[in-house]
Amino acid sequence: MRNGSPLLTTGVTALAPAIWGSTYLVTTAWLPPDRPLLAGTARALPAGLALLAVARVLPSGRWWWRVPVLGTLNIGVFNFLLFVAAYRLPGGVAAMVMAVQPMVVLVLAALLIGDRVRAGHVVACVLGATGVGLLVLQGTAALDGVGVAAALGAAGCMAVGITLTKRWGRPDGVGLLPFTGWQLLAGGLVSLPFTLVLEGLPATVTGENLLGFAYLTSLGAAVSYALWFRGVERLPALAVSFLALGSPVVATLLGLLLADETLSLPQVLGIVLIVGAALLAQPRPAARRGARPERDALPARDAGPASGGRSGAPPAEDRVAAARGRR
Repeated sequence: MRNGSPLLTTGVTALAPAIWGSTYLVTTAWLPPDRPLLAGTARALPAGLALLAVARVLPSGRWWWRVPVLGTLNIGVFNFLLFVAAYRLPGGVAAMVMAVQPMVVLVLAALLIGDRVRAGHVVACVLGATGVGLLVLQGTAALDGVGVAAALGAAGCMAVGITLTKRWGRPDGVGLLPFTGWQLLAGGLVSLPFTLVLEGLPATVTGENLLGFAYLTSLGAAVSYALWFRGVERLPALAVSFLALGSPVVATLLGLLLADETLSLPQVLGIVLIVGAALLAQPRPAARRGARPERDALPARDAGPASGGRSGAPPAEDRVAAARGRR
């Protein structure tokens, strides 16, 4: 694990889904109504342009086609489906439906990356699916079929995007910010023509709308996606996918605090199961070794060319020869 412990990496990566969890409330409270394409485009395109202007690095070689693929999956189509779900479902329910994506990642990571499927991973997926069922099926709000389908589609895009990002990695010599900016820009450009043709631009934009767009562009895109792609690089694919469940937890809590949403006891149990599944899927810190490896390394450390590789006690054959000479 590069640059820090798995626990620290997990905590930093979890900040991204926590920020995304707030986008459900921001969408319904501050953005123009019924414009999911506009919301997704305004979230990604300005952030990508800003990061690209700072980094001033362009893709090369095969990354000219890989970046659009990743940008479409991770940003363009994902954001569109995410905002459709956000407009048509309560925030907590919309996010929790997407909790099925770790199960998709479990299969894709085994097929495309070669990750081993462990018993703990299967248990975590079962717990997560059970938690989703408790939360969604026990809800008092009527579930919109289009909203549920959009949330499931977003989960699928995220799963494939995580797996391919993990498989392809990041180009040598390219920093995290330009890599994030490429994908945001690609995703924004993919959704831009659909936004203009299918939705168009709003006739008026209020101060609340501008505040919402600014929040989505800065924290909701530039900052959060940089943290997210950093985690995808350093954590197992399944562990990252379960961290995405931080989004529904935050969305649910914000819905309770600010949107007068309610939870039943089974839904609370569902949240507990989902959080437990996310924790179970995280990598464990490697056990520290004792003093034995250091003692084993001493002969190699002390040996040197000046002494012919002999340092300290002589080898056994030299001691035998010396003993025969004394006789």
